[in-house]
Amino acid sequence: MSSLLTPYRTLCTLLLSVLTAATLLVGCASNDIAQYAAERPSLDLDRFFNGKVVAHGIFQNRSGQVVRRFTVDMVGTWEGNQGVLDERFTYSDGKTERRIWRLTKNADGRYTGTADDVAGVAQGRAAGNAFQWAYTLKLPVDGTVYEVQFDDWMYLVDEQVMLNRATMSKFGVRLGEVTLSFHKLAP
Repeated sequence: MSSLLTPYRTLCTLLLSVLTAATLLVGCASNDIAQYAAERPSLDLDRFFNGKVVAHGIFQNRSGQVVRRFTVDMVGTWEGNQGVLDERFTYSDGKTERRIWRLTKNADGRYTGTADDVAGVAQGRAAGNAFQWAYTLKLPVDGTVYEVQFDDWMYLVDEQVMLNRATMSKFGVRLGEVTLSFHKLAP
């Protein structure tokens, strides 16, 4: 009788393993922006990124090692629901980069954006003190350009400080994380 139950036990063990893995994957799913709707201060992205902002950041590889440090000097300008965010990066090794975002604020709290080194259109949503921004960056590495996905989460701490944590991935595999601290400068 025991030998007749062995295939059944194996099947049950396999099903239990699959269900456990599925439960763990659901637990690792991305945050829902709506859970931040009541958080204060309320983030108005076009107000925060209007004028001069400086950011300090790091990039950590998949194992958590800091492999790049940088600063970003930004100037944002808005006319109605259209904005331009001019970002100038300076890396610890002396290299520089520039990205110019062209942004649109929609009535429903969503934002879209384009930049020369972004494939397609970036999509963002704001709620409460949080903003989630997803896009595909064309990343040059040793003469080859890779398209990598970014999932940015920004959290307004107060009227002058916002923190950003971004996950970089390719084909769903996490490659590393970017951590930034934004500081809005007085006009």
